[in-house]
Amino acid sequence: MSTELAAVERAWVTTSPALDCSVETVICIPSFRRPKHLRLTLESVAAQRTGRSFAVVVVENDAARCESAPVAAEFLNSGRLSGICIVEPRQGNCQAINAAFETALETFPNARNFLMIDDDEVAAPDWLERMAQAAETSGADIIGGPVWPDFADKHKGGLKRHPAFAPAYHASGPVPVIYGCGNCLIRRTVFERLGSPAFDLRFNFLGGGDHDFFARARRAGFRFFWVTEATISETVPSTRTNLGWIVRRGLRIGAINYHIESKAAQTVWSRAAVKAKMFGLVPFSLYRFTRIVLREHQAVIAMHPMVVAIGSALAVLGIEPQPYAASKIAS
Repeated sequence: MSTELAAVERAWVTTSPALDCSVETVICIPSFRRPKHLRLTLESVAAQRTGRSFAVVVVENDAARCESAPVAAEFLNSGRLSGICIVEPRQGNCQAINAAFETALETFPNARNFLMIDDDEVAAPDWLERMAQAAETSGADIIGGPVWPDFADKHKGGLKRHPAFAPAYHASGPVPVIYGCGNCLIRRTVFERLGSPAFDLRFNFLGGGDHDFFARARRAGFRFFWVTEATISETVPSTRTNLGWIVRRGLRIGAINYHIESKAAQTVWSRAAVKAKMFGLVPFSLYRFTRIVLREHQAVIAMHPMVVAIGSALAVLGIEPQPYAASKIAS
């Protein structure tokens, strides 16, 4: 399907009455079947303590149920937020995020800062201001911040140290790369140089399109910066803290790692080396398991590198999870 046809199929649902297309900052919010939590997300965005004018782009990614769009319309029509809500009929993680960024880039030609927050997240009141200030003072092209888990099951607090939930960095400053887009600011120049679609659709149902995007940005020479104080909290339901989900998450990370490295390999020999590396990581992960279990005293944390390694090896064989396939996403 062509890019032009896809753009035509996107439907504008709601536009705020006094839309200011000259703003320099846009917050993108893809949404899929989380209307109750989207309300919390939008409440946190509306409560931002900043003197900057900004707009939001909310993407409803479930054209059949369309449960998120009425929530967004409520905020836009009342004037609590300025922006637009669109429907992206093609489901999938990358489809929704690409729709958000592409719409923001086209609708707000003066915008230089494009932030993203997921529809299961809540931003701290000074999140936007801290991210924008970091972009201005650091001169970096991509800003990242921590997403702290808010576990529905309070007995799972020990999982905050698990790599599936822990932030990548714990100190503000320049960093080599960031891995997720749930708390990020991307400058327009990054999108202009990396081209469209920003998020590779090969990751649409697997996830990891953000990891791939940032890996490409790093290879292109863009600079990254981390702001520890620009916090976002993510609601983690009990279904995402059981052992089965954590194992599937590790397998998915392994598959993503394989695809990103394989994509960067330019020759037959380098691609063969990547595959050999993925299989070689499995026995090495046993050594890492021993080291981590002695330090953390939690097998569920220690087993993560081993599960990731297995996920990479399985991906070489064509076996991988598809958590963002619509038929597999629980409502």
